[in-house]
Amino acid sequence: MIDDWDERYRYIIDLGRKMKPFPDALRTDGVKVRGCASQVWLVSTNDNGKLSFVGDSDALIVRGLIALLLQIYEGKTPAEIVALDAKKILAGLGLDTHLSQQRSNGLFAMIERIRADAATAQRP
Repeated sequence: MIDDWDERYRYIIDLGRKMKPFPDALRTDGVKVRGCASQVWLVSTNDNGKLSFVGDSDALIVRGLIALLLQIYEGKTPAEIVALDAKKILAGLGLDTHLSQQRSNGLFAMIERIRADAATAQRP
């Protein structure tokens, strides 16, 4: 755990920089996450009952937050994703008190989008 918040922000930004490139063909309005101040694209795919995600943002810190969320959710079943309390995990990292209100709202919009995708994937 990194105690200094400047260091944490740099670490989060670095996580975003290390993400795989997001295909330009996926940058459509249909995959944009609503409720984010920055532009955010998020795509989920169901691979043998486990969800995989790719995402991107035009803001470095948000791209890093996407990378964090992908670490939390990647490769889980839809039921595991729906049951997971990501807000609690992120609060444990201190993100709930150190992000601006706009960034927090965007982060929670991304979480809700992932949960909605998982709920849809659970339906027969």
